[in-house]
Amino acid sequence: MIVVTGATGNVGRPLVEALAAAGEEVTAVSRGAAEGLPAGVVHRRGDLADVDGLKELFEGAEAAYLLVAGLGDTLRPREIVAAAVAAGVRRLVLQSSQLVGTRHDSVSHGFLRDFEAAVRESGLEWTVLRPGGFASNAYLWAEGVRTARTVASPFPDVALPVVDPADIAEVAAEALRDPAHAGRTYVLTGPAGVSPREQARDLAEAVGEPVEFVAQSAVEARAHLVRFLPEDAVDGMLSVLGEPSAEEQRVSPDVERVLGRAPRPFSAWAERNAFAFA
Repeated sequence: MIVVTGATGNVGRPLVEALAAAGEEVTAVSRGAAEGLPAGVVHRRGDLADVDGLKELFEGAEAAYLLVAGLGDTLRPREIVAAAVAAGVRRLVLQSSQLVGTRHDSVSHGFLRDFEAAVRESGLEWTVLRPGGFASNAYLWAEGVRTARTVASPFPDVALPVVDPADIAEVAAEALRDPAHAGRTYVLTGPAGVSPREQARDLAEAVGEPVEFVAQSAVEARAHLVRFLPEDAVDGMLSVLGEPSAEEQRVSPDVERVLGRAPRPFSAWAERNAFAFA
């Protein structure tokens, strides 16, 4: 049996679907209700912050996917991992962030560094996934596209190889099922850099109508984003979007290495999710 935490999110839901399609016994864990899960998947309410309840959630699992919501700064990584060990889990896959490797002084990613260390030192089989920016961050533009057919963003022509959450899920499914991935850290990106201006064009193509791009200043973007995200996360995001390192702009081979195919481009994500912008 495989436990998936964060099972209703952009990565968790396609991960549950991929595991179920492969015939695995899956327990999907989320803090709230879960609708539309595949037949046979067991849903349990749970939260990584509730360490006392984790042993029961992990009981009977061979593998577990650990997904940290937000900054995760209220969690206790070593106690979470200890609960998995106590329950007899043999394999852990942690969703971390590329920025753990590229932004060593980032305060907002210090917690994930600690979580990675706890997983690596657990004595279990482990795999760490470090995705770059998510294609699904474009959901932040959904209201503007729906109501005014506009995308507003800073740094209009800075390109980053954003990754499709479905690709993260497929890599995670392989790592959870196959011990050959134990001891590996995978950086997950899309197949090519794509700028905000280019993403707006892809969204226009997906919805079948013109979408105007509106360049924001970094100050304007920050004022908007802090309505949805913690300030530390916003500052880190804007730093990457505006001044990415060469490593953050590089296309990683790891998705293709694990899946045997190229990662999906942003345009494919936009097509698949056009309903959210229509």
